Amino acid sequence: MNLQFILAQAQQGGSLVQTLILFGLMGIVFYFFMFRPQQKKSKEQKDFLASLQKGADVVTIGGLHGKVASVEETSVTIEVDKGVKLKFEKSAISVESSKRTKV
Repeated sequence: MNLQFILAQAQQGGSLVQTLILFGLMGIVFYFFMFRPQQKKSKEQKDFLASLQKGADVVTIGGLHGKVASVEETSVTIEVDKGVKLKFEKSAISVESSKRTKV
């Protein structure tokens, strides 16, 4: 009786090749649904920051709205009101105001 039980379990298991193919397919799906969109978004943000110019209306990651007064290599000066200028790291700029999604 025990021998029949062991043989029945052995027949149910898949081969090593099938298991590797399954994990490979799961890895590919995981890459295209998780990593690839994040890489694309990161590249778009990097391109946006590289093309940032004086006069652009932007929003920071903290929610401050303003107009770019000057752009340096790693920082941006934003005019949030007449005569009020704040200096931020470029990475703190989230989006351009005109490209924000409206809720």
